[in-house]
Amino acid sequence: MSQHNISTVAHLIAEPVRSVILITLTDGCARSAGALAEAAGVTAQTASSHLAKLLDGGLLKVESKGRHRYYSLAGPHVPRALESLACVGPVSQAWRTTPNRSAQALRFARCCYDHLAGQIGVTVTQGMVSRGYIAPRNEYDYDLMPNGRLWLQQLGLDIGGPFANQASYAHRCLDWTERQYHIAGPLGAHLMNAFCTWGWMRRGQETRVVTITELGWGALRQHLGIERSAVVNGQTQPDVSHAPEFRGVA
Repeated sequence: MSQHNISTVAHLIAEPVRSVILITLTDGCARSAGALAEAAGVTAQTASSHLAKLLDGGLLKVESKGRHRYYSLAGPHVPRALESLACVGPVSQAWRTTPNRSAQALRFARCCYDHLAGQIGVTVTQGMVSRGYIAPRNEYDYDLMPNGRLWLQQLGLDIGGPFANQASYAHRCLDWTERQYHIAGPLGAHLMNAFCTWGWMRRGQETRVVTITELGWGALRQHLGIERSAVVNGQTQPDVSHAPEFRGVA
C-alpha cells in the first residue's frame, strides 16, 4: 500500500461515523444505507455522504437488488486495515472525543470478532492480570495461571478440554480505541460466551455493541474489583482492594 493510500484510508477511518459503519459491516452481512444510518446514529443524508466517501476510498462495495442497494466491506483487507490504522494517534483521539453516541457505545464495550473489547474488555483483562489469573507470556500471548484455572473452574467453566492441546490459547490483542491490550484467542471467546450465558452481558443484534447488565456490574465488582463509576469515567485499571482476596492456589 502506498503512502498516499495509507493516508487516505487513515483519514477515512479517523471519522467516527465512518468507523461505526465499517465496524458494523465487519460481521460480513450487507446492509442498506438506512440500516447503517441507524447503526451510526445519523440521518440518512449524512450516512449517504459517508458511504460515498467509503466507496470512493475502496473500503466498501455496493450491490443493487431491485430498488435497494446493500453495502458491504470491499474485502478481508478492510477489517485488517481498520484495526491497524485505528491504533494511530489521530484516529484513536477522534474516537475519544467524538459526540457520536453509537461510536461512544462501541468504544465502551463491543465484540472484537468473538471476544470482548473496548474499555470493558481492557478493564476485564487488567482485572485478571492484577488478580494473578493471567500473566503476559510474551508480546503476543497470556498464560492462564494456576489461580486463574481454579477461579474459572469455580465459576463453572470447563477449561480442560478447550485448551488441553493448544500451546497458545490466550492472545494479547491491541485494542484500537484504548491502545491497550485485551484478551483474545480461545480463552477470550470462552469468557465472552460465558459472560453472555450467565447474563452478565448481552450482545447487540445488529451491531457489535455489548451491554453490561446490572447483574454483570455486580459480578465484575465482586470477582475483579471493577467499579462501574470508575469505568464510566474512563478508568480501565480495576481497584484490586474492592475484589475479594482469592487464595485458591498457594
